[in-house]
This record gives sequence, C-alpha cells and structure tokens, in this order.
Amino acid sequence: MSLIGKKIEDFRAHAYHNGQFTEVSNEDFTGNWSILCFYPADFTFVCPTELEDLQEQYKELKSLGVEVYSCSTDTHFTHKAWHDTSEAIGKIEYTMIGDPAHRISQLFDVLDEEQGLAQRGTFIIDPDGIVQAMEINADGIGRDASTLIDKIKAAQYVRTHPGEVCPAKWKEDGETLKPSFDLVGKI
Repeated sequence: MSLIGKKIEDFRAHAYHNGQFTEVSNEDFTGNWSILCFYPADFTFVCPTELEDLQEQYKELKSLGVEVYSCSTDTHFTHKAWHDTSEAIGKIEYTMIGDPAHRISQLFDVLDEEQGLAQRGTFIIDPDGIVQAMEINADGIGRDASTLIDKIKAAQYVRTHPGEVCPAKWKEDGETLKPSFDLVGKI
C-alpha cells in the first residue's frame, strides 16, 4: 500500500547527530520539509557511497528548508562507530537514526523481514508530516541524491501553487501545467 498522501505515524528513536546522541520522533518531521533515507546497514559497501552523496547535497537541501535523516536497523552506537572510522561517513552532518527494533522501517514499509534490514527507501515529507514522494530500490542499486533537489523544488512549488502541476523533467522557473477539461488530449 502506498504511503503517498499519508501522514507519518508516531515513532520515537535514538540517533547520532554532530557528535552527540539525540532522540528523534515523528514530531521532528513537521514544520519543515524532510528527507528520510533508509539504507540496509552500516559498515557495508553501497551504503556509504549513498550517504556520502547525500551529504554532498546537504547544503543545497538545507538552503531549500529541508532537513535530512538517514535510518538503518543499526543502533545509534553503531552509527557513531561508523562515523568515527569511515572517511565517507565522517563527513555526514545530518541525523543518523537507529532502528534496531525495526519500528520505523515497518512504518515506512521498507523492512526486509528475512534479513532484518531496511531496504533502500527515500521519502520526501512535507511540513505537515505528509509523504509527498517515495522511491524504493533493490539492494544492489545505489541512489543519486542530486535528483532529490528537483523533486523537492517541484513538491514545494505544487504546495504553494494550488491547481498547478509540474511535468516530467521540470526545473525551477520552468513551465507548469494547469489541469483542466480543455487540456485533455492536448499534451
């Protein structure tokens, strides 16, 4: 079942952020745009490349009013150890959520129950805590975080311009569409 258009459910978890342990809840996902990026496990192979790539987009995402969170079924202690020992992960400035009880992974329907690991799921959540976009990749397919920039801009545009939609490959300041009876069959 799709989570698009649904409010995220209640959760509370421990996290690692900027050299400290902290607590994160669903309430942290309201009041601003958020990206929640699930990945299978710390100390693996594709995961650090994805998280480092996400860090490379972090400054621009922050400038768009977006907070970024990563999440795996590892503990916040493991996140700290990985952050302290990996050159790629050591760059991360966003919050790394631990989900050892699998609660958050289940809520977002990305838990591979056989392995006890989260799948590669990316969620864009609006300031009301509503999921606006999601993508789930197979384990062997790494994600490109740069694609999140245009998706966020499109989601923010649609939110502030009711009645307009963004076509494929839409870029900021590009033309949008206003769905109407007269537009049917004209595209």
